[in-house]
Amino acid sequence: MNAPFSPEEIAAEGIKPSEYEDIVQRLGRHPNKAELGMFGVMWSEHCCYKNSRPLLKNFPTEGDRILVGPGENAGVVDLGKGLRLAFKIESHNHPSAVEPFQGAATGVGGILRDIFTMGARPIAGLNSLRFGDLENAKTRRIFSGVVEGISHYGNCVGVPTVGGEIYFNSAYNGNPLVNAMALGLMETEEIVKSGASGIGNPVLYVGSTTGRDGMGGASFASSELTDQSMDDRPAVQVGDPFLEKSLIEACLEAFKTGAVVAAQDMGAAGITCSTSEMAANGGVGIELDLDKIPVRETGMVPYEYLLSESQERMLFVAKKGREQELIDIFHRWELQAVVAGEVIKEPIVRILFKGKTAAEIPATALADNTPIYHRELLETPPEYAQTAWQWTEDSLPNCTVEGIRIKEELKPWNDVLLILLDTPSIASKKWVYRQYDHQVQNNTVILPGGADAAVIRIRPIDGKPDTCKIGVAATTDCNSRYVYLNPLEGAKAAVAEAARNLSCVGAEPLAITDNLNFGSPENPIGYWQLALACKGISQACQELNTPVTGGNVSLYNETVDSEGKPTPIYPTPVIGMVGLIEDITQVCGQGWQQEGDIIYLLGIDKKPSLGASEYLAILHSIVSGNPPKVDFAHERFIQKVCRDGIHQGWIKSAHDCAEGGLMIALAECCISGELGAEIKLNFDDKIRLDTLLFGEVCGQIIVSVSPENQQIWESYLQQNLGNNWQKIGQVKSNQLSLSLSDNSSVINLEVKAMIDVWSNALERRLKL
Repeated sequence: MNAPFSPEEIAAEGIKPSEYEDIVQRLGRHPNKAELGMFGVMWSEHCCYKNSRPLLKNFPTEGDRILVGPGENAGVVDLGKGLRLAFKIESHNHPSAVEPFQGAATGVGGILRDIFTMGARPIAGLNSLRFGDLENAKTRRIFSGVVEGISHYGNCVGVPTVGGEIYFNSAYNGNPLVNAMALGLMETEEIVKSGASGIGNPVLYVGSTTGRDGMGGASFASSELTDQSMDDRPAVQVGDPFLEKSLIEACLEAFKTGAVVAAQDMGAAGITCSTSEMAANGGVGIELDLDKIPVRETGMVPYEYLLSESQERMLFVAKKGREQELIDIFHRWELQAVVAGEVIKEPIVRILFKGKTAAEIPATALADNTPIYHRELLETPPEYAQTAWQWTEDSLPNCTVEGIRIKEELKPWNDVLLILLDTPSIASKKWVYRQYDHQVQNNTVILPGGADAAVIRIRPIDGKPDTCKIGVAATTDCNSRYVYLNPLEGAKAAVAEAARNLSCVGAEPLAITDNLNFGSPENPIGYWQLALACKGISQACQELNTPVTGGNVSLYNETVDSEGKPTPIYPTPVIGMVGLIEDITQVCGQGWQQEGDIIYLLGIDKKPSLGASEYLAILHSIVSGNPPKVDFAHERFIQKVCRDGIHQGWIKSAHDCAEGGLMIALAECCISGELGAEIKLNFDDKIRLDTLLFGEVCGQIIVSVSPENQQIWESYLQQNLGNNWQKIGQVKSNQLSLSLSDNSSVINLEVKAMIDVWSNALERRLKL
């Protein structure tokens, strides 16, 4: 029997010829149009992880504090004393490329639904963003639109956006990354899961109406961006944050009744995803009648119902006989709520429309028994990496205490520092976060930009006053240049930096959620990057005891030019990590606190390198070398010492050395505290001066301590770190000065001059 679809029609659904043959074999017949669309979205990389699942299986996912790991809408960790935290990160990259405002806004809405679907109240949002070169007008348009979209949705729904990271690089010119993370505090006694159960139990559709927006969004997210991608605007959803706020309250109220058996957000793939995943997770089937679905457009056909990604919609399985109780709750919140189906014994998804069966597919064929591709790993690293690893610092011009000669011009070190502070990836992001309401709910302990991680106060549980001091810290981290040059070590560094950032505010790292943003896995280099990065994450999480609770895989992040040549982004495995703060009165930020405080550098046995550094890329236009390697034993010691010092009240500020090396870290401490510092460093000619100043390293932290605690702090350091620390200076009033052991003056800058450059860098470029 001939296929009812042309090869072009099959390919348009994102289905390969071999996959179509598999579909026919599973069904014992050719699919109809609606069924083909269902397979297309559910067999997309975005939904079934067909290229990445074999790699994800190697992640450590269990631990003493892990209550819910991968497989549910969000991970959940135990904070102790009856407190449980749900958290998750997801991407909305391609929608944001073609419709920045709505793409970013609905990314926020989607991740919030993942949180409250578990029975948790959203308490904070973060993001990890990547954009192209800001000299490019298109990049500026996308950047402004994404920030506006995040701001609009988060501010309106009443969830503070408290932190994140933003990088700019031409590698993202055609394909920005918009990764949204959310945290929520469990409000229900039982964690709400997604597996349907109870034959005959009613299936409720709740929330907003269904339209044609977001059609095929999951497939759209799993393909490269081309010049024709603007034609895919219907695959970008439209969100309503005010409706979502009502949905949050209605869902939490409904869950507390005990009448909800299971719940699933209608995110990617909409009704198709929610019905098939709930059925497969519960080992049952679901029958759903599309005629019962509330719609906002006329003339819709099953294909459109099933692939729509209209926002703010949920699917519930309710206890039989209690459906009206739930419907009344949603109606009280002026939301849609109807019984649209029921749980059936046969493990299939059966879709009815106008009294006939519109689709009938085994649930597992859509949800978990999907195609898996075991791809071969390159036997040797690709040529670009091998060439990069051969780079040495000897190829750079000689430098002296006066500066370094670049293109025949002597650049004094003061100028070099200011150039780096003016770099968009390093410069102030105040233009961004001042648009976010980061204090709504009144639980934000440290404002954005003031510390290495966000800190949120956890409101005490009624009747449990012992929970009133508990807080959580959260961060998103990834140096994508590191991962590009060495995926294994770069991914390890991303996990280590996330943990270090949490430790710098006094938090104990607990667990991660990851967002794997990569190019095509069908390209051998792309798969090599993905596979090694996953291996690096796995090893780092095992070493630091931070299990993976879930996340998101976003592949095919590449732009295809008019000649059909794909250009992938830098591989960007973003790490979202959460940590526990036992006492929110024992936290600190990155800025100096008081003139006269003593400055220490922890972790001096790790030598910096210019390989893969910001200095090398910005000052010399070279992306090469090997990124710094992580010594996990060293990391554990340094981070514990930092946390202990904060908990004892000795440390008044803490900041890790990251992009830009030691000098940028010191400058950021000055800028954040609006105080200067007088620094003296040991120096010998075994290391280049620019390496000492701007070389990057894993496992170094700058802390400041008041003079009255100097003796007890140094005694503690000697007992716990031996000689792996150094007193490097003192906080001064208004100037950052740095000299060497021979008293040579290298850096001498007014703090105000640094602030002026650093704080205006983004706005100056946006006015181009």
